[in-house]
Amino acid sequence: MQPESNIEKIVERIFLTHRITRADQRIFMMTLLSKDSLSSKEQMLIDRVFEALRQGLLRVVD
Repeated sequence: MQPESNIEKIVERIFLTHRITRADQRIFMMTLLSKDSLSSKEQMLIDRVFEALRQGLLRVVD
């Protein structure tokens, strides 16, 4: 079993609370811009978060 990445932990928390912080968003954007360290699973998780944001399923908090 592989250890969870920071991205996986953040995404899990976001979907448990239905909230995303501005800091979470910055982490995702920085991670996406440095794609060399991003696994396909992490990419899928980040895409899932941004899609939920687009659909209004998550609330952005500071």
